[in-house]
Amino acid sequence: MPLDTVIFDIDGLLIDSEPVWNEAADEVFNKYGITLTHQQYLSTTGLRTKEFVDQWFNYFGISKNLSNDAEQQIIVTVLKKIKERAEPMNGVQHIFNYFHNRQFKIGIATSSPQELIDLVVEMLGIKSVVQATASAQKLPHGKPHPQVYLDCAEKLGSDPTSCICFEDSFNGMIAVKAARMKCVVIPHHALLKEERWAAADLKLSSLQNFGDLHFGIVASK
Repeated sequence: MPLDTVIFDIDGLLIDSEPVWNEAADEVFNKYGITLTHQQYLSTTGLRTKEFVDQWFNYFGISKNLSNDAEQQIIVTVLKKIKERAEPMNGVQHIFNYFHNRQFKIGIATSSPQELIDLVVEMLGIKSVVQATASAQKLPHGKPHPQVYLDCAEKLGSDPTSCICFEDSFNGMIAVKAARMKCVVIPHHALLKEERWAAADLKLSSLQNFGDLHFGIVASK
């Protein structure tokens, strides 16, 4: 089926928010005596905030009864920090212009809450071209489960096999492929050479690098 729909993740792909999430988690986790290493953060990239908190509370032996409050504290802190100083990732304007000019349906599918989606869409000035958004926050399962991508495609009126999706995390890439969609992955530069990205249809170092040649490669797979 010809590709006519593009769906984007947000965190670490459209906006440089991963450091903000880590910073917010540090501030909140410190209250519970938890300190995470950089590698530990990278291992949970793409998870929903609830899953992120539950995983590390379980690991460090913190009562699960405290996890909901910690989750909400992190989200509130992240929204504040993103609004204050988060920067767009390189190539955001380019990639939205690329697909808008080709009359693609455009959506966003993320593990982050709807409040963050709305904030980032406004900050990036893409409200007029984004036709549907989907958050996995309240779904039974987050990424790597494909539901959030399937929900976004349904809102756009698109068949999953007509969708090309952009992701930066391993969990996100698996969610896209499980949804039977094409995946372009743009990993964190420290993880770019890892072999696990081979499951994607295309790997790039930046949104800015995507062009007709790359689209042809993905479409032909």
